[in-house]
Amino acid sequence: MFDKIKRLGAETAIYGISTILGRFLSFLLLPLYTNILPKSDYGVVANVYSYIAFLNVVYGLGMESAFFKYASTRELGDEKEVFGLSWLTVTIGSVLFSLLILWNATPLSYLVARGEQERYIVIYAVGILFFDAVSLIPFAALRLQKRPWQFAGIRVAGIILNVVLNAILLAKFRMGVAGIFVSGIISSLFTALCLFPTIVRHIALPKNSKLFSALLKFGLPYVPAGLAGIALQVIDRPILRALTDDASVGIYQANYRLGIFIMLIVSMFDYAWRPFFLSNAKEPDAKKMFARIATYFFLLLMFGFLVIAFFIGDLVGIEILHHRLIHPAYWPGLGIVPIVLLAYVFTGVYVLLIPGIYIEKKTQFLPLTSGLGAVTNIGMNLLLIPLLGFVGAAWSTLGGYLVMALSLYFIVQRYYPVRYEFRRMGVIAVSTGIIFCIFVVVGGTLHAHMLVKIGLLIGFIGLMALMRFFDPAEIHILKALFQRKTPPSDIPPSIMSE
Repeated sequence: MFDKIKRLGAETAIYGISTILGRFLSFLLLPLYTNILPKSDYGVVANVYSYIAFLNVVYGLGMESAFFKYASTRELGDEKEVFGLSWLTVTIGSVLFSLLILWNATPLSYLVARGEQERYIVIYAVGILFFDAVSLIPFAALRLQKRPWQFAGIRVAGIILNVVLNAILLAKFRMGVAGIFVSGIISSLFTALCLFPTIVRHIALPKNSKLFSALLKFGLPYVPAGLAGIALQVIDRPILRALTDDASVGIYQANYRLGIFIMLIVSMFDYAWRPFFLSNAKEPDAKKMFARIATYFFLLLMFGFLVIAFFIGDLVGIEILHHRLIHPAYWPGLGIVPIVLLAYVFTGVYVLLIPGIYIEKKTQFLPLTSGLGAVTNIGMNLLLIPLLGFVGAAWSTLGGYLVMALSLYFIVQRYYPVRYEFRRMGVIAVSTGIIFCIFVVVGGTLHAHMLVKIGLLIGFIGLMALMRFFDPAEIHILKALFQRKTPPSDIPPSIMSE
């Protein structure tokens, strides 16, 4: 079991290089935006990209998930046939959706921006949506064929181009909001062109007439599920804008993005996780292996939560070229960062639970789980934003992700029951809660001494050890790694089979 978990970790690390580098490069835009754009302009950008996130799901038509399923099982055609039909479906659908939006660009400019004078934003957004959509299936093919380095290279190159263009158009030419969207459409076009050889190499027309209906039947439930999932991520921006103002949205968005560090952990894991559990689903110890992976990943998430919550105040105060990493005007929103981090932890829990849905072909339940989370999020936003402002929006996000993860757990356990290690996961949660509460008492995110924070992180591991979290096999492996006396590959088979 440990060999397979180790392989998953290696693939996660490769995808993680591109994810971490890409997210870091994207994170560099945050200080650029907060130091150049007025809070109201940044609020407009956040609002428009929230709509782009929704429409990305519609443009995709659920074909990425359908491609993964039928290209890996080859039930109704080979990989090229599944690729060809999935890509053509997304491309033709994207053309139709784009024409519809462009036809209504003027009225939409009042919804997403500040009126007809910003109609150009709608046009640029359509370009971003189209080129992102035609890249979706080629990127999925690279993941399925285990070509993480090619996947990573193209993604990172596109992000680098986007960051460089943003820096030039905002800092040098002072194009403001327009520069952000021009950068986005050029980088999305560049990415699509880089994937063109992959499209040509993999495309083929299907011979089985049942493949199209099978792809739609499997993939379309992901559209409402995806929309509900996106609602959890971005619906708070339009609601916050409606109930407050653009400046509040700007402050909220800047601090919300600081939670990106947990989200990138979830993203890099998810890239490797889906191909991994599909290829190992028929193994006799699959469920036991999935449970053990869940424990380890939950530990990683909670440790990451503590690290980021402890040091985020130090990070935003870093001074570069006489500018803070995040402009002090946005600091009043720092209190939402731990809440957002915890929300992303439950995103990771949701990802861990997804194998049963894929393996048992129960995608019809995804709209239900995502819908429950979205309804919870919207309801809490309407209730809490008038009382707490953007802090209420953060709590609403956490509530939505918690409900979504819990509902998925109860559904999956009915069709694909897994005996998760709840005692051990409880130890992780309790240890995290105790250490975080101590941290809040001793000084909070901006004032606790660095040595205090490091001591608390060590105390987190110590607490878990006192509560007997680590089993003998794990202790043996840790000793081998840190003492370098026994290479992990030489661990006795009796322990490796635990």
